Amino acid sequence: MALLIALITCFVIILATSQPCQTPDDFVAATSLGHIMIGGLFAIHEKLLSSEDFPRPPGIQKCVGFEISVFLQTLAMIHSIEMINNSTLLSGVKLGYEIYDTCTEVTVAIAAALKFLSKFNGSREIMEFKCNYSSYTPRVKAVIGAGYSEISMAVSRILNLQLMPLVSYESTAEILSDKIRFPSFLRTVPSDFYQTKAMAHLIQKSGWNWIGIITTDDDYGRQALNTFVVQTVANNVCIAFKEVLPAFISDDTIEIRINQTLEKIIAEAHVNVIVVFLREFHVFNLFSKAIERNINKVWIASDNWSTATKITTIPNVERIGKIVGFTFRKGNMSSFQYFLQNLQMFPSDHNKPLNEYAILLSACAHVKDSDLSQCFSNHSQKTLFYKANENIDRNFSMKNDFLWDYNEPGLVHSVQLAVFALGYALRDLCRARDCQNPNTFQPWELLEVLKNVTFTDGGNSFHFDAHGDMNTGYDVVFWKDVNGHMTITKVAQYDLKNDVFITTDQETKNELQNLKQIRSKCSKECSPGQMKKTTRSQHICCYECVNCPENHYSNQTDMDHCLLCNNKTHWAPVKSTTCFEKEVEYLNWNDFLAILLLALSLLGIMFVLAIGIIFTRNLNTPVVKSSGGLMVCYVILLCHFLNFTSTGFFIGEPQDFTCKTRQTLFGVSFTLCISCILTKSLKILLAFSFDPNLQNFLRGLYKPIPIIFTCTGVQVVICTLWLIFAAPAVEEDVSLPRVIILECEEGSVLAFGTMLGYIAILAFICFIFAFKGRKLPENYNEAKFITFGMLIYFIAWITFIPVYATTFGKHLPAVEIIVILISNYGILCCTFFPKCYVILCKQDTNTKSAFLKTIYTYSSHSADSLAMSHVSLDSTHSSNTMTSPSSGGKPAAQQKSRDLQTQALEHTFKENATSASKTWSRERNLSI
Repeated sequence: MALLIALITCFVIILATSQPCQTPDDFVAATSLGHIMIGGLFAIHEKLLSSEDFPRPPGIQKCVGFEISVFLQTLAMIHSIEMINNSTLLSGVKLGYEIYDTCTEVTVAIAAALKFLSKFNGSREIMEFKCNYSSYTPRVKAVIGAGYSEISMAVSRILNLQLMPLVSYESTAEILSDKIRFPSFLRTVPSDFYQTKAMAHLIQKSGWNWIGIITTDDDYGRQALNTFVVQTVANNVCIAFKEVLPAFISDDTIEIRINQTLEKIIAEAHVNVIVVFLREFHVFNLFSKAIERNINKVWIASDNWSTATKITTIPNVERIGKIVGFTFRKGNMSSFQYFLQNLQMFPSDHNKPLNEYAILLSACAHVKDSDLSQCFSNHSQKTLFYKANENIDRNFSMKNDFLWDYNEPGLVHSVQLAVFALGYALRDLCRARDCQNPNTFQPWELLEVLKNVTFTDGGNSFHFDAHGDMNTGYDVVFWKDVNGHMTITKVAQYDLKNDVFITTDQETKNELQNLKQIRSKCSKECSPGQMKKTTRSQHICCYECVNCPENHYSNQTDMDHCLLCNNKTHWAPVKSTTCFEKEVEYLNWNDFLAILLLALSLLGIMFVLAIGIIFTRNLNTPVVKSSGGLMVCYVILLCHFLNFTSTGFFIGEPQDFTCKTRQTLFGVSFTLCISCILTKSLKILLAFSFDPNLQNFLRGLYKPIPIIFTCTGVQVVICTLWLIFAAPAVEEDVSLPRVIILECEEGSVLAFGTMLGYIAILAFICFIFAFKGRKLPENYNEAKFITFGMLIYFIAWITFIPVYATTFGKHLPAVEIIVILISNYGILCCTFFPKCYVILCKQDTNTKSAFLKTIYTYSSHSADSLAMSHVSLDSTHSSNTMTSPSSGGKPAAQQKSRDLQTQALEHTFKENATSASKTWSRERNLSI
């Protein structure tokens, strides 16, 4: 069969795929006359045929590389115009078209633009130069196209001269929204600003932050790159590499640059996601070579090629990896599909692309349907042969399904919207005009109406915004391998206004979720409890993971900073994912130290009660009487009881009441205790003072009750002022990292110090008085023990100051409790334990006669000792006198005088001793 076809092909006539331009009419790809002519620009061929002549003569070269998908877009324009002509939209007015093939070259497109601007019905196809084109009538009223942004920019600048509307169906460069530079440009697709924003959003949502981008070296590619970089920065996504390929496939360096790009992709092993802003022929060559090198990545396709059948039919394309694309919203394709199914070629048609498609179809009639795409690609680059028209027609009609496979619904719908927009604008413009006359209106008048036109299609309303853009939104598509055939499936819609992806069902949601399983990051993901620490790299996406410090946490992955816990109420350990509430601590009742201190306090209270019972049962004994009497003893014991009791206010949860009570109770009760002991010390000194002058002074000073009330009253005033102006209160100490210490804040350190200082002054006076009387009779030597008690007090409280100042935490109250117990026990033991010992163990010395005897013996012994001391001094003096040569007769008289003084001194001491005994006894009786 193949041999038969080859023999038949020998009898064909030669026809080139695209004839070189001999006359201006040869330049037109397809045309149909009408009252109003619409121009069209489509890149039906992918490049110009390279010329070996150099320098080549100026002119339009032959085009090669037939693009079936663009050919379909051309048919979509023709179909849409026919739909309008067959409807009542423009009653009595027929639209014509004049379509040109740009061959993906700006120069060819400019040549077509110049023909669009040539004067209508002129004798020659030339554009007249005028200062004002308001009344100039060109051969077309508007232009549909072009596909590539760079071509649209060039053509639009030329058409701006007459403000001829240029409505693009695919040019998405953001710069084209600038109405100052491109006032007559409009488009039925969104700007690349939204496409790059959608891509960056998808990348960020999928958890990728380390990607590559490949684009073309033209206005479209550079602008897309710049806009995409801005969007990635806003979404914390970094670009590992940016590769730029030559814009045109005819460039000799394109193969080299593609190989270099693939080497870069292989080198960047961490980059698994690549954004591709390329044309179809770029992607075709890139993927063909990437498949050979077994490169498997996630490719994010721009609207240029996301639905290109030419790419989906590349052999083994499924090995390239996952492909996620953005394409324009599609509309109802049923009418266009019916048009294609009934498409025929007739000799009268002025449609060169349709004719070329028939040639290619005839040349590939012998191949299988699965190989038809490759056959078209091979034959479109060279001269073809075809047979008679009847065979072409038959083969042509049999392959319409193949043609539909190359349909890109989004682009076809955009072409249809461009034609419909012009149709509805012409309807509004022609209501009051006879549009069968081409001179009725000029292109700039149509432009003003077109900017404000609103129309519906498929139940949806469409209009151009202030930038001339029709923001129809995007469809997100996945490429799937189904039984060895790559299919394109819509998985979501992108809402431009709200910047969200709208999924239609659970399956499509799962498709988007599965993207998160692919890792494309510069650094390992930081787990919760860690934060990112950027390295010296210029990219913020390259970092190290460090643990969150204490009191900081992170509860998400890849957090830039750890969050600070509320230091007052919460804390967190190192590498924490959450904050923990601080535990409130204080010296609790069940704390071991608190229990020990309470036990000591209770023991002290038991001692106080026991001493009180002992003294009560021995009221009339000299020891009790010598202690100042029962009232004084009871007052001192009550003070000790209150001091031991005050320690209980230091334990447990602090309250305002306990904070105020504990210091006040201790300060007043301890002051009262010291005041009572002070009167006792003063009385002892008075009883045993043998200096008459001092004795008279002490007798005037010694008034026990006023002394006690005055000394205690001063402390009461201090504590009252303290409570009024700076009372102690409950305070939370949050300085510790993990706990809150509930404590009593003293309110005023000055008041606290004044209270303790005042007690210390009284204790020091008491110590001085007691020290003076430390040599009393041994069995009743109360002054000596008072001295020891005061020494214990001073040692305890002097130690307390630095310890209290350097201690913090819940055990701080325990420090003061310990000092209170030590000083209280010291005074209690030194004051009462010796007396209890005498009462219980030395009852024979606890009688009145034994007491008086002891006092008398002590006084007499003190007098004799003093006298002996005086006699010894006199003997020494006498000896010195006798040895002196100048003594003369005086020694005998002096000796006699000294004897008389000694006798008088001894008598005086004895009288004082007797008087002291009587005074002491009288004081004890009065105490009772």
